[in-house]
Amino acid sequence: MNLARVSIFPLSGALLLPGMDLPLHIFEPRYRALIHDVMARDRRIGMIQPRKDGPVPPLFDMGCLGHVSHIEALEDGRFNIILTGITRFRVVRELSVTTQFRQIEADVEQAPEDEVLHMVERAALEQESRRFAESLGYVVDWTAVSRLDDMALVNGIAQIAPFDAAAKQTLLEANTLSERSERIIQLMQIVGRIERDGGATMQ
Repeated sequence: MNLARVSIFPLSGALLLPGMDLPLHIFEPRYRALIHDVMARDRRIGMIQPRKDGPVPPLFDMGCLGHVSHIEALEDGRFNIILTGITRFRVVRELSVTTQFRQIEADVEQAPEDEVLHMVERAALEQESRRFAESLGYVVDWTAVSRLDDMALVNGIAQIAPFDAAAKQTLLEANTLSERSERIIQLMQIVGRIERDGGATMQ
C-alpha cells in the first residue's frame, strides 16, 4: 500500500480522471482554506464524491488525486482553479482534524500508464457517442474528436457525459480503459432508452 494523507474536496457529480482537467470555482470558506493549505504544500487535492447529501456525508471508497495546475485568485477571496488528474486513490480511513476541510488516509495508486483501445472498441465508442449526442441534440466537432487519443476520448466522455453520481463513480472505478469504454457505452444506451420512453435522463 502507498499510504498518504490527502485533503479532500467532496463534490457530487464532479468526476476527475488521471490526465484530465477539471475547472472548479472555489467560494465556500472551508474550501478557500483548503486552497490556501495545498498551495503552501504540494498543490494536491483529492476529488471524491459523497454518497449522499448532508453536512458531513459519507464518501465513496475511491477518488482521484489532482494537482492544481492553474489558479486565479479573485478579489473577494474566491478562486478559479484547474485541477489536473494524477492517479486514483482508495479511502483507508477519515482522519480526525481541526481544519475546516476534511482529510483522509488514502491508498494512492501508481500513476497509470497510457492505454489504448482495440480498433473495434474505439469504433463502437465513437458510433455510440454519435448516436447519443444526436439523440440529446448536442453539437459536437467529430473531426476534433477523431484526433483525440484513446485515453483522452474515453476519460473526456466519462467526465462530461450527463450521467448521475453513481454512474460516474462506476466509470472512475473501472480498472482498464477498455472496461471504462464499455461502461460508457452501456450507460449511453440506458440513457437513450430512457429518452425514447419519455423519462428523465441520468442527471
